[in-house]
Amino acid sequence: MAGPLSGLKFVEMAGIGPAPFAAMMLADLGATGVRIESPVQRLAFPGPEFDITRRGRTSMNLNLREPVELATALELIDAADLLIEGYRPGVMERLGLGPQSAIGRNPKLVFGRITGWGQDGPYALRAGHDLDFIAVAGLLAHLGRRGQPPTPPQNLLADYGGGAMLLLVGVLAALWESQRSGLGQVVDAAMVDGSALLTSTMRTLTAQGLWSPEAGVNILDTGAPFYDVYPTADSKWLAVACLEPAFFAEFVSICALDPKWLEIQYDPAYWAELRTAIAEVIATRTQDAWSETFAATDACVAPVLTMDEAPLHPQMAYRRTFLTVNGQVQPAPAPRFSRTPTSFNTD
Repeated sequence: MAGPLSGLKFVEMAGIGPAPFAAMMLADLGATGVRIESPVQRLAFPGPEFDITRRGRTSMNLNLREPVELATALELIDAADLLIEGYRPGVMERLGLGPQSAIGRNPKLVFGRITGWGQDGPYALRAGHDLDFIAVAGLLAHLGRRGQPPTPPQNLLADYGGGAMLLLVGVLAALWESQRSGLGQVVDAAMVDGSALLTSTMRTLTAQGLWSPEAGVNILDTGAPFYDVYPTADSKWLAVACLEPAFFAEFVSICALDPKWLEIQYDPAYWAELRTAIAEVIATRTQDAWSETFAATDACVAPVLTMDEAPLHPQMAYRRTFLTVNGQVQPAPAPRFSRTPTSFNTD
């Protein structure tokens, strides 16, 4: 069965990071995509045969410096509803594929652009990576434990959370609008903008006096002992996230902790003592033992699993959240739809 974006045609300019991830999701959702790759410039990403983000669409090698092959690219774009690219500002224009040219030929085209710094501004042409973008967006400074340096969260926040997802929201919104106006437009998705957007809740709590600028002292950043990770008897880890009083009460009961904690759960003056009490209890049993104990409860406790272990978790296995294709485990398409299910080509 066709996915919800069946009938949508897009062209992707080959790159690495958020743009191909967004293209993968479009293909997973049923869109038909063509990935234009350069036969003379190899991407700095090893092992394309293992690259999950390339799934679900065809690839075409085109040397855009050659007029005939540039014309082929333009023909593909002419027939598309959407184009996405992740180059620095000005690159597509120099290739002859910029918005003025592409939308001039195909007025309904949505032109999705994803960059780190955005299409304009004093930093627009500078190089950068995920860590730089979350640093200046006011996000990295708040990631880490108290008294420790900020902890880089891999390249998940700017590249994918604030980048690819922002690009997807933008192009799908523009496509929706184009259905009524008959006109395309440029979507300027910047990873710094998306990273800043991710701080909305943190800024809300700050305005209410419920969040400190110091990292590792707040209720959601390992400051609270009931929202943290603890080592188990077998040197693995358990995630404890019993924020609400009802969930915390269940946790206290299961762990046979002193009921006094129920009255002073949110008082930071007692958090160090509570952390010690929790750590001592969690350290008495293995991760598997605790997982079995908490599995049917609302205590909000879960094992910290590796990528190899995650597919074996009963919830992940039941929902087939991971699929094995040609011997490689990869995440299944998400989200799920009741009438137009997602899928991807496994050839």
